[in-house]
Amino acid sequence: MDMKQIKELMAAMEKAGLRKVRVKEEKGFELELERNVEHVHASHPARHEPAHHFAPPPSAPLHRGGSEEEKKEGAYVSSPMVGTFYTSPSPDDPAYVKVGDQVNEDTVVCIIEAMKVMNEVKAGKKGKIAEVLLGNADAVEFGTNLFRIV
Repeated sequence: MDMKQIKELMAAMEKAGLRKVRVKEEKGFELELERNVEHVHASHPARHEPAHHFAPPPSAPLHRGGSEEEKKEGAYVSSPMVGTFYTSPSPDDPAYVKVGDQVNEDTVVCIIEAMKVMNEVKAGKKGKIAEVLLGNADAVEFGTNLFRIV
């Protein structure tokens, strides 16, 4: 099973509202995914140390793109997966982008940590960052709006 298949499984799990999935292949590969939507995250781990489990850590609610965000002008960069949103490669580094920065389709705007893997998220659009919609180390769901670009 490759990362693309795992990400698709995570998205399907989220969409179906499943809390736990276990996959066993005949060749011995075994994967268990578990999410706990009652828990939320705490703080930005040093050097983006990965979480020890799939569920977001406790302390703040999962963020979803709300109707208020959708009414504003511009395009949105949304999360391609469930995980933890980070604005920089490490706590000591500056944010990938900030409000007012010009971006193009290939500009890395953040990383999403999912299953101990740091995944770069690109803008996918050309324009200017008008708004950063989340705080560093916030838990996100598939489709959560991260940035507004005008």
